[in-house]
Amino acid sequence: MVFKRLLGAIGVGGPSVDTVLDGGAALPGGALTGRVLLRGGGSAVDIEHIGLELIARVEAEHAEGESEGSVAFERFTVGGGFRLGEEEERELPFSVPLPWETPVTELHGQPLGVVLGVRTEVAVAGARDKGDLDPLAVRPLPVQEAVLEAFGGLGFGFRSADLEYGHIGGTGQRLPFYQEIELTPAPRYAHAMNELELTFLASPSGVEIVLEADKRGGPFSAGHDALTRFTVRHEDAPALDWQAEVDGWIRRMTEHHDAYGSHAAYGHDSHGHGYAGTPGTGHHSGPGLGTAVAAGAAGLAVGVVGGMVAAEVVDEIGDFFEGEEDDADEA
Repeated sequence: MVFKRLLGAIGVGGPSVDTVLDGGAALPGGALTGRVLLRGGGSAVDIEHIGLELIARVEAEHAEGESEGSVAFERFTVGGGFRLGEEEERELPFSVPLPWETPVTELHGQPLGVVLGVRTEVAVAGARDKGDLDPLAVRPLPVQEAVLEAFGGLGFGFRSADLEYGHIGGTGQRLPFYQEIELTPAPRYAHAMNELELTFLASPSGVEIVLEADKRGGPFSAGHDALTRFTVRHEDAPALDWQAEVDGWIRRMTEHHDAYGSHAAYGHDSHGHGYAGTPGTGHHSGPGLGTAVAAGAAGLAVGVVGGMVAAEVVDEIGDFFEGEEDDADEA
């Protein structure tokens, strides 16, 4: 049994802790399971509290520009109220629910560049120590995967994914940030937009899908952002022709110029992200899933250029966790 972290805030000779997450990527709204492993130090101690925090690396826009930091978006108590003996080893299994809006970090096993972690906190005799931080992998819900694959099948390409601090007005968003997945336009829509940003806001009943297109200007008009949203049910995942469904969404954004406007026309939230549009529902049947977005994500890990990007993503993730560990050491 290897313990990653001594609980430095509790003193030399104190207990150590390691958190082991069960294998495989978790699902938004599903259970996160694992074990907290404790080993006693040179003397017995009373463990008052063992908690888990879900941490995300989030970008924030402000007057001076953009900054990046970590945000704790959920907390759980998984144990406590017992005495840990000298050199005693104890294992505490846990199962906690992930928020439905938990961002997606990978697609078909390929990293998207979004960084989430699970931090363990142990309280002993009034001293709290953030003793362990582990990366958290999250795969898309079936309906999210169906939508992404449909975009891929239509010729859209994966560009990047990040987390933005703020709230999208007019939606049921609950977390203090939202995920943006940036896509390059399919050839048939390249004349109408520079890029497309996609946000999933999942809930127990379904998923709100927010689309923001950076629309190209014409000879006598300036470009602007067009926003709209659609709501789909979880049970729609295997039932709809998703390429036809998503293609309909994009056509509405690009063809009905008067139906959607810029941020100025629809207002802002504190972060500057507006909202417009009416929830849409699908009425098609039969699967029609593409794989180009998945291939784009897979391209992060294969090929010469893709391999370099994958290495950068992995290094970035590693740097984030090293920085968080250093902060915990200094705390």
